[in-house]
Formats: sequence, structure tokens, C-alpha cells
Amino acid sequence: MTSRTPVHWREYAIEAALLGMFMISAAAVTTAVDHPSSPVRQLLPEAFVRRALTGLAMGLTAAALVYSPWGRRSGAHFNPSVTLTFYRLGKIRGLDAAGYVAGQFVGGLAGIAVAATFLAPWIASPAVSFVATLPGPSGEAAAFGGELAISFLLMLAVLTVSNHARLTRFTGVVAACLVATFITFEAPLSGMSMNPARTFGPSVVGGLAHGLWLYFVAPPVGMLLAAEVYLRVMGRVAVHCARLHHVGPCLFCGRRT
Repeated sequence: MTSRTPVHWREYAIEAALLGMFMISAAAVTTAVDHPSSPVRQLLPEAFVRRALTGLAMGLTAAALVYSPWGRRSGAHFNPSVTLTFYRLGKIRGLDAAGYVAGQFVGGLAGIAVAATFLAPWIASPAVSFVATLPGPSGEAAAFGGELAISFLLMLAVLTVSNHARLTRFTGVVAACLVATFITFEAPLSGMSMNPARTFGPSVVGGLAHGLWLYFVAPPVGMLLAAEVYLRVMGRVAVHCARLHHVGPCLFCGRRT
């Protein structure tokens, strides 16, 4: 008699909720900072300063989600590129990877739909544009290169820190700091996505699909390249688990506490 493969519906739903909350936060922060009628925009006319403020807010959001009870339970991927990379590394089963990715796309779409409902009509302003990630004035090639580079750097940092015994608890902090930095400096090239599901939601709700293909290609390629580099330098046994914050029971490696 064969045992049934467990289906982790709660974790899939958590991944949807995490990205949904990230999208709501992104929409609220961007509207508050960049909408023409916002007092913040009038107080801070420099785009770079506003991006830095947005980056700080979204970095804090990312950290809060990673270290939240839900983030600790699911591993806090909320990004198909992250999930696919850990699948490539053999740290998540195919069924769970599919459930995670499906949940992430549902969450990205639902989150921006909720935000659009409560932030209408401000979210539709060209200054906010449903927080869509779109190629900047330098074009799609520059956006592709930017997404490839930041996705590579994020995953390389996550693998390096999460698999170091003394540093693993800081993985969420490092990831959050990189998110803040990339929003501040890279966003003019690509809008700073690193996440196909994060880009997919605004493209559907806001009808802003220009360059959509590159956000489905560059982030996973960049993260997979980072995994290959890490494996060649450290070896496969150096990758311990698919969680960003390894506390409590784990569906990936079987840890109980």
C-alpha cells in the first residue's frame, strides 16, 4: 500500500497571502509617496529621495513578512523565481513548487486588485501606474540586464547567508536591505521586480504589459545562475534548506523544531 504524497495547502495559501500583502503595501506606499497630490511628493521633489523612501518602506515590509509567523511557516519565498531555484537545488518537491508558484501568482493578482479597489482613482495615476514594473527610458535591453543582475545578487546573498550557521537568522534582513537598495538605485532601469508574480498582477489589473516577457525570463535566469555559481564554489551539500528563516517545523527538510 503506497502512502499519499502530502499536499501543503496552508503553505500555498500563505505564499499567496504574503505576496498579496507585499503588493498592497507597495501600492499604498507608492501612492503616498509619488502621487502628484501627495504631501510627501510636494515635500520631497527629488525622485531619488522618494525612491529611497519607498525602498526603505518596502525593505521593512519584506523583513516583516519574512519574520512573521506565516513567513516562518512557508519559508517566505513569495516569488516564483526563488521557488524554482530551490526546486533546481533539490530542496522542494515538484508538487510543492507548483503549489507555491500558483499561490504566488494568485496572491500577486489578488493583492493589487484589492489595492486598486481601495486606492482608486489615485493608483491609476501615471505617477503610480498600479505599481507596475516597466522598462525605463533606457529600453528593454537595459531592463533585462538590470533584472538579471539584481536577481543574481539577491539569490547569491540568500544562499550565502542562509547556509551560514552564524548568519542564517539574518537572511531576511539581508534580503530586505537588498530590496531597499535595488528600489533606490535600479528601479529607473526596470522598475525593480525580480518577481514574475509581482509583475503579473499589475499587468493584468492595470493593463500594463509592456516588456512583460523580460520579467518572466530575467529573474529566474538570474537566480538560477546564482545557484549554479554557489554550487560550483560551495558544493550541493552546502545548501541546507529552502527556508529564508529556519525556525520551527519545516516541510522542506523535515526539521521538527
